[in-house]
Amino acid sequence: MVKENASPLERLFGSKTRTKLLRLFFENPNKSYYVREITRVIDEQINSVRRELLNLDSIGIIRNETYDNKVYYSANMKHPYARALSELFKVKIGEAVRDKDVRKSTWDEYVKPVRKYVSGLIVTNRVPGQDGIDMLIVGDDKTKKLTRWAEVVEKKQGKPLNYVIMSLEDYLYRKSVRDKFITEVFEMDISEIYDPEKIIK
Repeated sequence: MVKENASPLERLFGSKTRTKLLRLFFENPNKSYYVREITRVIDEQINSVRRELLNLDSIGIIRNETYDNKVYYSANMKHPYARALSELFKVKIGEAVRDKDVRKSTWDEYVKPVRKYVSGLIVTNRVPGQDGIDMLIVGDDKTKKLTRWAEVVEKKQGKPLNYVIMSLEDYLYRKSVRDKFITEVFEMDISEIYDPEKIIK
């Protein structure tokens, strides 16, 4: 039963925990969380979190994937109500703009040491367990500078990255023949594109 002093959204969704979960997932549609992480973030008891996760998963509004022996939950952006929920829990425009600016300046800084070797870069929002890559780096890696750079980026990001380094010639050829790998990269959720030579799209 919803308490009398519950917020309008809690009354709408019938549960404080459910409301917090929906807000967490649809304010952060590109992120995934495991159960204990969720309980810390939304400050709710693990039993109520598990119960509501089962409810939301059963109707398909969220999805789950197992990665490194942990079950991760995220918003199912293919659900018919996903767009409406995203609008309902939308981050304030100013916050979204600031977040985008921060990400952009971060990648500008990351690329600076290898700028003359990079022809293009695609960074995706791959969630744990999802097929695909985190980074496609197009450029000259004959001296392995890009390989070493990618390892540095991994350390800065604090997580292992699935990345591919491809020569400019190889990339342009694959793009021209609509290579399956390149097509699948473009179908992913892309967070950043560094394209000084205008070769990515």
